[in-house]
Amino acid sequence: SCSSSSPLIGALDQGTTSTRFVVYDSRLRAVAHAQVPHTQLTPHPGWVEHSPVEIATNCQTCIEMAMESLTRERRRDVKAIGVTNQRETVVVWDRRTGAPLCNAVVWSDTRTGEVVSAMAHHHSSGGEPDRDFLRPLCGLPP
Repeated sequence: SCSSSSPLIGALDQGTTSTRFVVYDSRLRAVAHAQVPHTQLTPHPGWVEHSPVEIATNCQTCIEMAMESLTRERRRDVKAIGVTNQRETVVVWDRRTGAPLCNAVVWSDTRTGEVVSAMAHHHSSGGEPDRDFLRPLCGLPP
């Protein structure tokens, strides 16, 4: 059993299909956990979207659920939280209000595939499309 003075670390993982929050002790044992799935919106074939409000709500819910499973004393021992997310999923926010202007476009969405293919052909070398032309800008191929 851990003493109430040993530090805890939280990890928030906002993934493609769910959000989870895990609290670890100093020996990296999970001492609290919560996970909430979120809705996959597919308004057209190949399109994948998420509600930014649902993502934020699920993050808060997971943290609250996991923290509530700890004693009040242990909650004070959480010293840091790490966050990971869906990488290339994007959302546009209103800079004045902080409100999302539309759903998040998920990394697996294919609606820009034709545009990227055209760009790869434009950046061709030796007649072959250069599928790595974006790598220096974003680290990933199209």
